[in-house]
Amino acid sequence: MKLHIHLAFFVVLVAALISGWCGGRESQNPPPTPTPTPSSNAPPRPRVLTGKEVTFYPTYGYRVGTGWKAQLRGWVHKDRKLEAEGLARSLQVFAKCNEAQLSTVRARSADVLDDDKEDEKVKVKFDTDPDKEYEFRKTESEGIYTLDLALTDEKARQLLGQQRSANGWLTYRAVSKDHTGLGRVRLIDPNGVSLISDIDDTIKITEVPAGQATVLRNTFCLDFRVVPEPDILARYKLGDDIPVHYVSGGPEQLFGPLYDFLITGPGGFPEGTFHLKFFPKDPSRASVINLVRSVISSLDATYEHKRDEITSLMKNFPDRKFILVGDSGEIDPEVYSEIKKKRPAQVKEILIRDVINDAVVNPFRLAGMTPIPVNPPVCIEQKHFEHLSKRVEKFHPERPKPYLRNPDCGKG
Repeated sequence: MKLHIHLAFFVVLVAALISGWCGGRESQNPPPTPTPTPSSNAPPRPRVLTGKEVTFYPTYGYRVGTGWKAQLRGWVHKDRKLEAEGLARSLQVFAKCNEAQLSTVRARSADVLDDDKEDEKVKVKFDTDPDKEYEFRKTESEGIYTLDLALTDEKARQLLGQQRSANGWLTYRAVSKDHTGLGRVRLIDPNGVSLISDIDDTIKITEVPAGQATVLRNTFCLDFRVVPEPDILARYKLGDDIPVHYVSGGPEQLFGPLYDFLITGPGGFPEGTFHLKFFPKDPSRASVINLVRSVISSLDATYEHKRDEITSLMKNFPDRKFILVGDSGEIDPEVYSEIKKKRPAQVKEILIRDVINDAVVNPFRLAGMTPIPVNPPVCIEQKHFEHLSKRVEKFHPERPKPYLRNPDCGKG
């Protein structure tokens, strides 16, 4: 019965996405993009053969007094092989994947309906420190555990030296019974420059403005693709010393495929911390609404998530400056403008990959930012345009004219 509930729930969810939010457009299939050479020193995620997996999300540590503080975060989950296969088959239908793409669908969706494990004793140890164990605590979210970690400066220097870390990264592993997982935390100095980056349509092609049908195909069916613009890619090639924080409204249950592509795979982007959103799977009506809101990355929910995560980063590093990199297809310009208004001294530059040609059509929206043109731009689907228009017009009440669509795309 539980299997049928979860699969029925997912079918209803995706049907809602297709009928209520998606246009009928297919992916625009841009020309192949150059594939960067992997340059990260990040370790690959461990292969889980048995037991329960703990997905530890890469995070950061910051100075407090003479020591260090960090919040480690992990998700304890276990495969539901039968449900995962049913989900993959449902996605294949709804996202219009062909049979040859089914293995990709399975890999991308493998964690989405995993069983969240509660009441676990999650313990970890830092590599090269076999004697000291740290225990996570359960949070209100099912399957999510956190650890408020405090390290003395002496302990931090010892671990960094023992692990031969050149840029502040430390590795820890799950050591509790039946658990498999590897985590990374970067200790970041109080001064310097950091980079905060969106993911979808900023560094990875998703084509969010084209509608949810296209998003589903690019997320679950097709090979991930890096954006082709060299002016964007060059910002991430400043060396391992610059901390990078990937802040996205996408679900944490897709962290694995993203990490495997962007960091340790062909994406070639530098190792960084990840700040995604976790969504529950309780099929009650209220939770379904919340889940739909998370999966489709509603503009309001994404705005709040990014604003809060970036604000927290800046508060923890009040003496650092930040380069903010995003795209114009959702609400990155509005988030970054709000952040700059409140913390102007910390914003070094705002760089926007202009996927919908707003620098030409709606220049007021990108004022004070560095736009990177995209050729050809993504044609915005009607539902997405309506929602984006409301957010833009609310944020820019002084705009000289209504928010407009790129005329080269017509009304499709």
